[in-house]
Amino acid sequence: MIRWLCTGRDIGVQKSRKKKKKKKSVSLVISSSCLLPLSLSFSLSLVASDIHTETVQAALAKHKEEKMALPMPTKRRSTYVQSPVMNCTPPDSSSGSENESALLRQSSVGADLEALDTPSLLQPPSLQSPDSWINHSVQGSSTSSSASSTLSHGEGKPELCVKLRLCVSGQGECVYVCVTVFVGPLTPHPPGVPVNSRVSTKIQQLLNTLKRPKRPPLSEFFMDDQEEIVEVPQPDPNTPRPEGRPIIPVKGEPLGVVTNWPPALQAALVRWGATQGKSPALTALDITGKPLYTLTYGKLWSRSVKLAYTLLNKLGPKNEQVLKPGDRVALVYPNSDPGMFLVAFYGCLLAEVIPVPIEVPLSRKDAGSSQVGFLLGSCSVSLALTSEICLKGLPKMPTGEILQFKGWPRLKWVVTDSKYLTKPGKDWQPHIPTANTDPAYIEYKASKEGTVMGVAVSKVAMLTHCQALTQACNYCEGETLVNVLDFKKDMGLWHGVLTSVMNRIHTISVPYAVMKACPLSWVQRVHIHKARVALVKCRDLHWAMMAHREQRDTSLESLHMLIVADGANPWSVSSCDAFLNVFQIHGLKPEVICPCATSPEAMTVAIRRPGVPGTPLPARAILSMGGLSHGVIRVNAEDKNSALTVQDVGHVMPGALMCIVKPEGPPQLCKTDEIGEIVVNSRAGGNMYYGLPGVTKNTFEVIPVNTLGAPIGEIPFVRSGLLGFVGPGNLIFVVGKNEGLLMVSGRRHNADDLVATALAVEPVKTVYRGRIAVFSVTVFYDERIVVVAEQRPDASEEDSFQWMSRVLQAIDSIHQVGLYSLALVPANTLPKTHLGGIHIFETKQNFLDGNLHPCNILMCPHTCVTNLPKPRQKQPVGVGPASIMVGNLVAGKRIAQAAGRDLGMIEDQDLVRKHQFLSEALQWRAQTDPDHCLYVLLNAKGLVVSTATCVQLHKRAEKIAAALTEKGSVNTGNNVVLLYPPGIDLIASFYGCLYAGCVPVTVRPPHPQNLAATLPTVRMIIDVSKAACILTTQNLMRILRSKEAAATVNIKTWPTIIDTDDLPRRRPPMIYKPPTAEMIAYLDFSVSTTGMLTGVKISHAAVSALCRSIKLQCELYSSRQIAICLDPYCGLGFVLWCLASVYSGHQSILIPPLELESCLPLWLSTLSQYRIRDTFCSYSVMELCTKGIGTQTEILKARGLNLSCVRSCVVIAEERPRLALTMSFSKLFKDLGLSPRAVSTAFGSRVNLAICMQGTTGPDTSTVYVDMKSLRHDRVRLVERGAPQSLPLMESGKILPGVRVIIVNPETRGPLGDSHLGEIWINSPHSASGYYAIYGEESLQADHFNTKLSFGDPTTLWARTGYLGFVKRTELLDAAGDRHDALFVVGSLDETLELRGLRYHPIDIETSVSRAHRSIAESAVFTWTNLLVVVAELSGSEQDALDLVPLVTNVVLEEHHLIVGVVVIVDPGVIPINSRGEKQRMHLRDSFLADQLDPIYVAYNM
Repeated sequence: MIRWLCTGRDIGVQKSRKKKKKKKSVSLVISSSCLLPLSLSFSLSLVASDIHTETVQAALAKHKEEKMALPMPTKRRSTYVQSPVMNCTPPDSSSGSENESALLRQSSVGADLEALDTPSLLQPPSLQSPDSWINHSVQGSSTSSSASSTLSHGEGKPELCVKLRLCVSGQGECVYVCVTVFVGPLTPHPPGVPVNSRVSTKIQQLLNTLKRPKRPPLSEFFMDDQEEIVEVPQPDPNTPRPEGRPIIPVKGEPLGVVTNWPPALQAALVRWGATQGKSPALTALDITGKPLYTLTYGKLWSRSVKLAYTLLNKLGPKNEQVLKPGDRVALVYPNSDPGMFLVAFYGCLLAEVIPVPIEVPLSRKDAGSSQVGFLLGSCSVSLALTSEICLKGLPKMPTGEILQFKGWPRLKWVVTDSKYLTKPGKDWQPHIPTANTDPAYIEYKASKEGTVMGVAVSKVAMLTHCQALTQACNYCEGETLVNVLDFKKDMGLWHGVLTSVMNRIHTISVPYAVMKACPLSWVQRVHIHKARVALVKCRDLHWAMMAHREQRDTSLESLHMLIVADGANPWSVSSCDAFLNVFQIHGLKPEVICPCATSPEAMTVAIRRPGVPGTPLPARAILSMGGLSHGVIRVNAEDKNSALTVQDVGHVMPGALMCIVKPEGPPQLCKTDEIGEIVVNSRAGGNMYYGLPGVTKNTFEVIPVNTLGAPIGEIPFVRSGLLGFVGPGNLIFVVGKNEGLLMVSGRRHNADDLVATALAVEPVKTVYRGRIAVFSVTVFYDERIVVVAEQRPDASEEDSFQWMSRVLQAIDSIHQVGLYSLALVPANTLPKTHLGGIHIFETKQNFLDGNLHPCNILMCPHTCVTNLPKPRQKQPVGVGPASIMVGNLVAGKRIAQAAGRDLGMIEDQDLVRKHQFLSEALQWRAQTDPDHCLYVLLNAKGLVVSTATCVQLHKRAEKIAAALTEKGSVNTGNNVVLLYPPGIDLIASFYGCLYAGCVPVTVRPPHPQNLAATLPTVRMIIDVSKAACILTTQNLMRILRSKEAAATVNIKTWPTIIDTDDLPRRRPPMIYKPPTAEMIAYLDFSVSTTGMLTGVKISHAAVSALCRSIKLQCELYSSRQIAICLDPYCGLGFVLWCLASVYSGHQSILIPPLELESCLPLWLSTLSQYRIRDTFCSYSVMELCTKGIGTQTEILKARGLNLSCVRSCVVIAEERPRLALTMSFSKLFKDLGLSPRAVSTAFGSRVNLAICMQGTTGPDTSTVYVDMKSLRHDRVRLVERGAPQSLPLMESGKILPGVRVIIVNPETRGPLGDSHLGEIWINSPHSASGYYAIYGEESLQADHFNTKLSFGDPTTLWARTGYLGFVKRTELLDAAGDRHDALFVVGSLDETLELRGLRYHPIDIETSVSRAHRSIAESAVFTWTNLLVVVAELSGSEQDALDLVPLVTNVVLEEHHLIVGVVVIVDPGVIPINSRGEKQRMHLRDSFLADQLDPIYVAYNM
């Protein structure tokens, strides 16, 4: 190898030490003082290997040494065995090696065996005692949450909250019993993976993968604070910068003046038609590659004249002229019919109308069809020319008319076959003026955004371009040209239709369909016709090379030029070299291969001239990929893995002037070592985008400027859309196109380069070679690269994943850029262009819309998203109380606190006695108003099933109290479980327990069809509450003792079961009266939103205070009637169902929510029928009505349903108000008379069952919009509706009488200002007394129920709700005339996700996820070892499953600035919901980690 060193003028020769066998090459190394700091290697080798493939293999070998296993996505198996709750689930090892999976499986099993003691292993899980369950959970719990538990707010307390997983309710939901256990100090273990957790191997692999350092390293681009995100670029000092001098415009050779060149292209046709009528103009081939017909110049002339005459004179009625010169006409001809197109094109030129060639539409769903319609509309096309055969093949409506294609203007179709044309009279001749600046034809061009625009080419530009091509290619009259390209546009049109006619060339057109059937057909045509010129693409070279063995007797000696139309592509080098390697023995000469560079706007920019035999081959540039990405030309001598070999595309066209300008911003001249956009000044180029003057100016009227911004001249240049540079000898090098430019983090990458790298990764086994699309999508303030390829049908899952992994590694190594997404779709599913290529814009649109339907997908956001906001560093808590107080005052903030109105004192002692104990209240009502009806129970048909007056309820309670005393043998203070369906029996049993001095515990009965899932929860509550007796119905008693129940739990150890259906008429000897109101009235067990089952103790004093508070707030009296559609087993639902009516005396109409499943309008029709003013429901009920009958309001209205009577409709919940649902409900049923002011919410928690409830008086519910970014920082900043990143929040109802609320910092326990988010603390007479647990821990009770502020008001005792919220003073006035303080609940403290130092609420992320795609029915999120896991329920077909993965990742990144670690797609109904319609995310999390979800697809984002 010899290296030429050029330093200034001195040239020396230096011999290289390295020697390569069978290969000689010479390299030019030019110093910066010369033209370019560029190494160009002039390859003289006749046999060239594919350099890029070698590079890729070297890069992959480097990655292989790291031995980093990537987790393979999980797809649903055909058979899935559901593992029992306590059984060990071996990890899924499908993506790991056998040894790794075996070791992991052994360690997992071993850990579980250690966690379980031997006796309990011998028992089935259902038969183990609660104590053993607790022990196992303490030793080997896998459910550690990223957020602290509600029960462990105390700092440094050595207690552990144990969650025992069990199933509850008819839906098969799981819950956790929360038991507080005192444990010693835990042995520390490495952070990240919980001790003994049964975790899938794949998740562990994902974590290992994410431990790798990012490349490029994480840049702190901007801070995410309360202000808008501001980008702060961090300049890299090592970034290469251009060092050369400004480029001097390059001038092409002068355009020669030839005397016999025609004054217009039509004149050439006239000449050849008259003088060389029998000379062949065009030969068309049939599908087998044999000649179908030959069109002579005589026939071409005569048919074109007939068509021109017909267009101008015979289209309208009575020969009225429809077309006039200058009108635009669409040419719609298939690729297989070049003859008809040739006649139509020249017929239009002769008629002086402007042809607009377009592709044949195949259906309404054609890729880019509406964009073609935009082109036709912008060109005002109303007439389309086509052939008879093509017209018959167009899609038609049932009436036989041509289908109206999407976005197209209405067209008149004209058939141009000869038999339909009129021969003109002898005196008629077409007018052929000298070529001028009027448009000759319009060529369509698709932009990067998918818009199709028409490039108008003037008559003089068309003629000049033909002259320039003739000179550059040295065309001779009468020679033969083989054209494999599309003759409707670009090179196929310029050479095969225009220049060929000007020079009387015989064109042999080889259609795309023939190439698919016989790839060697064009080579055979060159051989048979002794063609001097062939017009091909790299694709045709590759196909011919693959099929060359089929025929050996071909000769390419006649070829003078083999024009490679896409020679500017990066893979063209290897295609040209490989083709030469194969066909050199068939006479192909190396110097005839002529790459060229073209664009619709500038037309032919440069073309390599055919060389002289024996002279050195043209230059090749070996460039640094890193330099190219920064737009700088740099030699790559060190790292061959990141080098790009580029071949030249020859010299500038004759008569043209070219320079290189910066592609973005003003058209400033580039430096000699800088990559820029090629701009051309020439008479042979496009003139404008037809009908789009604004876009035209920016492209066709560019005047380059120097570094000072001053224009370098007055002549306008045309932007070519090609990116490149000028090399030594004024050779032009193209390294990409603007359309394929991907700007990622300020660096440029070329889509074609990435395709070339992907193709080099053994594509034959997995994907189709020509079916790869690369594009970028904008996600989170930067472009992200997406690769989509069509997968071969026989490729296995492992092969596909392996190929995707290798492509990731190759692109990362070679291009130094991370891929965002790599998707494989089934064969032949990507949208195609008419010549079989991939329609990039439609593919991108399908990806963004979720219509791509991939069969494999790999998302890599962790790798490529390097511009996340800086994680928040929390400030130390060591700030004194006084400092905070003063800070709040200086900032003008008021302490965030609010209170309901005063409960007041009851002065009448009789009322005190009546209301102190509910049991006495019922007795008093039975004496004073025995026949007053307290309860009415309805069935699904709306009929009254049973009623209860005061005296009936009293007598029924007495009988139950007697039965408890006699049959149950219970003592005063014993706990009694009430197991009833929703109804009056439940109420009577509750008061029977009070009469007997027992403590009632209401429990949801097991579902008869799902005992295995629901009965263990019943058993657990009975065991945890130490119930002495069970009160139930006959049916439920039979179920508890059935064989089915015995298969799930040990039925022999049930406490005493009493059937209350048929009791003897006995009265208890005495009705129990508690000695003090502080004694426990009942226990309330409930499943929290974190999936925990917690029991709280409610005293008699709390019951009477709560009932009194509700009575005052809702104005409940004996004459009032309310409707309740709630589950009556816990919380405020139980209070309204069982307690409030007895206290206040109002009548309650009870509607069991289960009845709505068989009759959706039941609740609303009851409100209308009974003219109810106040009603209470759950979110589940509201959702049922909204989804089920929201569209049937007209039918319901016709039946007479009227909701104008409803004054308040209160949703009972323990969560943030679901604003979207309540607003939907209000809007949908507005037509039935429902007032928009009627719907409101209530809020309660475990420590206090009722904190807020909208009353009958007072201001309307407030809604505010808060900034989500501030909320993540625990700050509250109000914004306007519609502001970006705004979150609407609705007030959770008015604070109840007697309740005081304060917002507290959960860490410092100090009060906060009203601009902060904090924990809601409550002071109220009706707060719960404490948790009910097997093991008591007084410090925990004090911490949650009797805690004090660290400063401010250290004497008041508060209860901690475990919910975050804030208080805002509104402009509204309350009943006392003061400004109203509204309480806004944001979410549960337990459920918040601490990510990147910020606090996120799952519901916000889930709302975004549910909006991402129409097929997402429901979603839930949780974290595991700092990975965000999103579970989405798929409501559509399973082919949509993988579409959700990128959309979910995109939306969470865009709206919440978080990277999703795992996306799990599951069937509808998999996300567990408790009885109040709240998601149980912790149970879902444990099911996922134990591989028990049976997901459709699990994507592990890299």
